[in-house]
Amino acid sequence: MGFRPRDLASRMAGRRKPNRRPDDGYLRETFTLPRDKARMRARDFLNRYPKAAYMSSVESWRELPGGDIEFTMRRLSSAD
Repeated sequence: MGFRPRDLASRMAGRRKPNRRPDDGYLRETFTLPRDKARMRARDFLNRYPKAAYMSSVESWRELPGGDIEFTMRRLSSAD
C-alpha cells in the first residue's frame, strides 16, 4: 500500500482532542473587563512578563455587546 501525505494528515487529525488547543508551550489567560480595567490588566501582564523574556502578547480580543472587552494574554511558561 502506498503512503500518501493525506493518510498522515488524517491520522494526525484523528489523534487531536476536540475543542482543545495544541500544546505549543504557551500559557494563556482570558479576561473579561471594562475597557479601562482591561487596558490596565494588559499593561500589568506585559510589565510582569516582558515580551523579550516570555514572548508575551495579546493573543486575541473582542468587544462584547455590553462594552466589556474579552481578551486573551499569552506567555511562555518560563524565561530562559
